[in-house]
Amino acid sequence: MSKKILVVEDEEAISRLISYNLKKEGYDVTVSADGINGLAKIRSEKPDLLILDIMLPGIDGYEICQTVRRENSALPVIMLSARADEVDRVLGLELGGDDYLTKPFSPRELIARVRALLRRTQNLRDTLDHDIFTIGGLSVDFSAREIKVDNQTVPLTPKEFELLEFLIRNKGKVVSRDQLLDRVWNYDFAGDTRIVDVHVSRLREKIEPDPKNPTYIQTVRGVGYRFKERH
Repeated sequence: MSKKILVVEDEEAISRLISYNLKKEGYDVTVSADGINGLAKIRSEKPDLLILDIMLPGIDGYEICQTVRRENSALPVIMLSARADEVDRVLGLELGGDDYLTKPFSPRELIARVRALLRRTQNLRDTLDHDIFTIGGLSVDFSAREIKVDNQTVPLTPKEFELLEFLIRNKGKVVSRDQLLDRVWNYDFAGDTRIVDVHVSRLREKIEPDPKNPTYIQTVRGVGYRFKERH
């Protein structure tokens, strides 16, 4: 069965371009031109992936992304923007986007990112690992993709879960930001390691007893991160 992708984009030319190229790759594509209708379609269509423009009439992409994360933390989201400012990219990621593309972008780049995000999301769903990792008040069930902190379930986005899983699987080892970009994001971000820092910050807010003084995800200055060894 082909994957369902919802494109929420108000610029008709861009929407048509995205839709045409996704359909050519065999995806089932639905399109919405405004935020209110787009949010309704997210709830009714239940897509496998969302491509979301930031500047939309009705409700903007930031607000939609926040709502999506409250209602469906597992939906992969690629955010689109005509603005290349780092603050816009960081805000989009902090609000729950898994990826961010600046207009204009090539259809090949979009398709590559769609494939990578869908593949990694599917791989997580299909994993045969049944181990549960616990440390302190944190418990991670890899097969169920369930995270608990002090016995309370904590929702993570797909990319947050992948990042946490990779760090845990390599616990005690220092992993660089470039390694994380390569292994978790699965493609070249042209040295934009800020995306790693944003996701680590979001993870810490969700799992650390004190995010400003992290216990689990430790920063190795000038290099990257290390997940604390089990004690």
